[in-house]
Amino acid sequence: MSMKIAFEALPLVSDKMTGIGWCEAGQTTAMAMLHPENKYFYQFFSRKDHDIKLRRIEPFTKINEDMVIQCHFSEHSGYLYRMASTFIPVPYSRYFGKYADITHFFNYIVPPGVSGRTVVTVHDMVLRAFPETVRTRTRLMLEFGLKKSVRRADMVVTDSEFSKSEIIRYYPECADKLRVVPCGTDLGRFRLHTPEEIAAAKKSCGIEGEYLLYVGTIEPRKNLERLIRAYGIAQEKMPGIPQLVLAGGRGWNDSGIYAAAEKAKNVRFTEYIPSEQLPGLMSGAAAFLFPSVYEGFGMPPLEAMASGTPVLTSDAASLPEVTGDCAVLCDPYSEESIAEGILRLCGDTALRQELSRRGRERAEGFTWERSAEILYDIYKELV
Repeated sequence: MSMKIAFEALPLVSDKMTGIGWCEAGQTTAMAMLHPENKYFYQFFSRKDHDIKLRRIEPFTKINEDMVIQCHFSEHSGYLYRMASTFIPVPYSRYFGKYADITHFFNYIVPPGVSGRTVVTVHDMVLRAFPETVRTRTRLMLEFGLKKSVRRADMVVTDSEFSKSEIIRYYPECADKLRVVPCGTDLGRFRLHTPEEIAAAKKSCGIEGEYLLYVGTIEPRKNLERLIRAYGIAQEKMPGIPQLVLAGGRGWNDSGIYAAAEKAKNVRFTEYIPSEQLPGLMSGAAAFLFPSVYEGFGMPPLEAMASGTPVLTSDAASLPEVTGDCAVLCDPYSEESIAEGILRLCGDTALRQELSRRGRERAEGFTWERSAEILYDIYKELV
């Protein structure tokens, strides 16, 4: 049975791709490759700069010589539509028609009046668990829209068993239509890189020598102030440890993070890392540090594991579920615990080698093809 499947593609046309965008890209392109019998469409609002957005999404549209995901955009403001439809039931089908059998929204919100069956991905419950760490505009939109969204959706998808339990805790009414679809990683991009590839990535980011790496948005939920202070503790106990590189675009409420870095030694920021440079930078790190207090899945540690880079991460939320026994776990609320983990990684070559080996093996079980097949089974369940 063939289907017409539409994907709401705002995460793919934004100027800086986040984890939500890479999740959508991985699942949709893998599905189109595995199930070419269907017709697939990307849908997005575009009030201006249509050509720019089409260029951004182009890498995800051509799957192979025979399969292309078509793009449909509406020349209206997506921001205004999302705001208005939170309070006024303006039908989505007014802008994107009624041709789709299934429409999947990857960023928490299902608008009113969607034709056919609907799927929504709710990646985490940070809105409820840590509302103070969510940007005000985003928090207000989710507070007003998320309950309506999970009610409208025919199926709710989330990234981990941890997030499933969190969603049921706050929205028990959607338990029967809630499914887990683990994220994946691109093992062609995130792999062991050659010294030449690593050198090129370091040069593009202005990095010299050994380094410990964090990748992600610079924001409070990522626990970066504690990481910086823990790095200082580790420096005192082991002078000469590699520099700490924080790679990511600026988030919100980040002034405390930059203030902490000003008091520290050998800490540098690289700003947002383009996707073509990130894999080499990940592969070249002495260790990857990700002591986040709350994640619905945690793609960066998985990408580091696929790259052969030993990982330090939190013993909280979904992160132990993703990393298994292939990472050094720490208490994200304890600077001493984070520092102890850094010292273990920096001081034990055998441990780094063992985590590198085990991490690559574990990452091989998290492919976008596997993720897409699980999601596709959900679509078939609906129709």
